[in-house]
Amino acid sequence: MTPVILFSLAIGASAAALLAVGMMMLQKQPEAAVEERLAVLTNKGKGNSDKAAVEASMLLSSSGMDSKSLIESFFNRYLNLQQSIDQADLKISVGKFTAIVGLTSFGIAAIAIVLGGPWFTIPLALIMPPLIARSVLSFLSKRRINKFVKQLPEALDLLGRSLRSGHSLGSGFGLIASEMPDPISREFGRCFEEQNFGIQIEDALRNMTVRIPNMDLRFMVTSIVLQRQTGGDLVEILEKISKLVRERFKLAGTIQALTGEGRLSGIVLFMLPPGLFVSTYFLNREYVMSLFDEEIGRWMVAGAIVMQLLGAYVIQKIVDIKV
Repeated sequence: MTPVILFSLAIGASAAALLAVGMMMLQKQPEAAVEERLAVLTNKGKGNSDKAAVEASMLLSSSGMDSKSLIESFFNRYLNLQQSIDQADLKISVGKFTAIVGLTSFGIAAIAIVLGGPWFTIPLALIMPPLIARSVLSFLSKRRINKFVKQLPEALDLLGRSLRSGHSLGSGFGLIASEMPDPISREFGRCFEEQNFGIQIEDALRNMTVRIPNMDLRFMVTSIVLQRQTGGDLVEILEKISKLVRERFKLAGTIQALTGEGRLSGIVLFMLPPGLFVSTYFLNREYVMSLFDEEIGRWMVAGAIVMQLLGAYVIQKIVDIKV
C-alpha cells in the first residue's frame, strides 16, 4: 500500500477513535442522571413549573430514559435534534445518531482521499451526510405529523362521545390511546400518562403541541385550556373544531387539484435543461464539453444552475398556498 493510502486510513481510524472516546468521556454518571430525573419528577429542579413539566415529559419518552452526554445536550439545545428524532419516531438516541453521521462523513472523506479525488470533494464528503440525514429526519417528521393530523377529526369525535357518556377528559385521552392507531394513540397516551404522573392536563397538552407542531392541534389545545378556565360546553367546541379540520382538508384538496397544472409545469421546466444536456452529451459530446473547456462556458453553466434553482423556488412559492 502506498503511503498516501496508509495516511488516509490512519486519519479515518484516528477520527473514529477520537469520536468514540470523546463520547464515552463526556457521558454523565448514572447516579447524577437518576438524581436529575427524580428532581424533575418531584418538581424540585431548577426553573418554573412549565419547564419542569416539559422535562418530565421527556423522561417518559424512550430516548429520554438514556443518560445524556454533553454532546447530546448541545445538539438538543441548539439544533433541536432530539425533538426531530422523536417526531420522526426513530428508536435511536442523539449520541448514536450523531456518531453514525460523523463516522459516515469521515469514512466518505477518507475514501475520497484514497481514490485521489479533487480537493473540493473532501468538504462535500464531510457536509453531505449531515445534510442528507437532516433531510431524512424532516421527511419522516412531516409524514408522521400529516398522518397525525388526518386522524385528529376522528379522535375529536371519539373524545366528544366519551365526554357525553360521562367520562372525564383524561379518561377520554386514554380511550383515544387504546382505540385509535399510531401515531395519535401514542401522543394522547403520553398525555394520559403525564397526567397520571401528576402533571397538569394543560401542561400535558402543551407538551403535545411541542412534539406535534400543527395549527389544528394548537386550536384544540387552546380551546380546551380556555374552556377549563372559563367554562362552557366542551363537547360542542370539539365538534366545531372537528368540522373545521375536515373543511380545511376539503379546501386543501381543492387547492391541490387547481394547482396541479402549475406543479407539473414546474417539474417539466426543472427537468428539461438537465435532460436536454444529457441527450446532447450522448449525441455530440464535443459540442457539450466546450462549455466546460472555456471560462465563459463554465460561468454560463453556473449561472444556469442558479437560475434553475431560483425558478424552482419561485414556482414552489406560487403553487404552495397556505390553508
